[in-house]
Amino acid sequence: ELGWISKVYVNRPAVVRHAEQIKKWKTVKGNWQAAWLLKAVTCIDLTTLSGDDTPSNVQRLCFKAKHPIREDLLKALDMHDKGITVGAVCVYPARVSDAVNTLKAAGCNIPVASVAAGFPSGQTPLESKLTEIRLAVEYGAREIDIVISRSLVLTGQWEGLYEEIRLCRAACGEAHMKTILATGELGSLANVYKASMIAMMAGSDFIKTSTGKEVENATFPVGIVMMRAIKEYYWQTGYKVVGFTPAGGIRTAKEAITWLMLVKEELGVEWLTPELFRLGASSLLGDIEQQIFYHVTGSYALQHELAMA
Repeated sequence: ELGWISKVYVNRPAVVRHAEQIKKWKTVKGNWQAAWLLKAVTCIDLTTLSGDDTPSNVQRLCFKAKHPIREDLLKALDMHDKGITVGAVCVYPARVSDAVNTLKAAGCNIPVASVAAGFPSGQTPLESKLTEIRLAVEYGAREIDIVISRSLVLTGQWEGLYEEIRLCRAACGEAHMKTILATGELGSLANVYKASMIAMMAGSDFIKTSTGKEVENATFPVGIVMMRAIKEYYWQTGYKVVGFTPAGGIRTAKEAITWLMLVKEELGVEWLTPELFRLGASSLLGDIEQQIFYHVTGSYALQHELAMA
């Protein structure tokens, strides 16, 4: 529906002002903080996307995904029997089988997500992108994180962008598809809004801010614009099940809570579930567990007291 796209206008100064206000929000304390942090844990895409990934470190990541917070800490919070795990484990396609087999052996139903479609640059032929997606699904990935071709946005080829995402959606089959917009490379907030709309029109289950490899990743102005796009898409179509994922640069428990609060303000509490909200992060879980340790014991953990996240 190109009519929507042609009319898009983003009031950048207003968005930036709102983002600055968000940074000043007071965070919750005590039991409320612990509750929000445990909610954040269930929404994390626990990620390893390094060139030196091996089966062993993927196995370790999967164990951490199943046991994200130390059992004694959960017992102290009376949350040990709630089945708290992360939202998904995210790896490269070549490591999907390792993750799937490890989680299956552990009797765990955490979905495995795979980046695909020329991640992180998107600078590969469409045929290669579709083949990579199909292989990741064949290996057992239940979620596929594709990345768009930024050049299509920067040159205004909206129909071309729609067609590329639509074909990726078809290649995903039954797997959920998260569309990474790489917002730090789109040039303007208006382009972020337009790309968000196109991605949803083409069938994306989630829209995601970043690959984590750009200079600028998840920022509050970008998050506001993408969530407003999700809201408008819902108003226009009645289609509610499009999720949002901020990713890249989210490292602290305080940042995680702020993102949760922002989603609650912009989209409502119904979006605060792993089905509609994820935090793409590799090191965030470590700080969350540290903060929960402090809440329970009154002191911060020594390095050897918490398992690697």
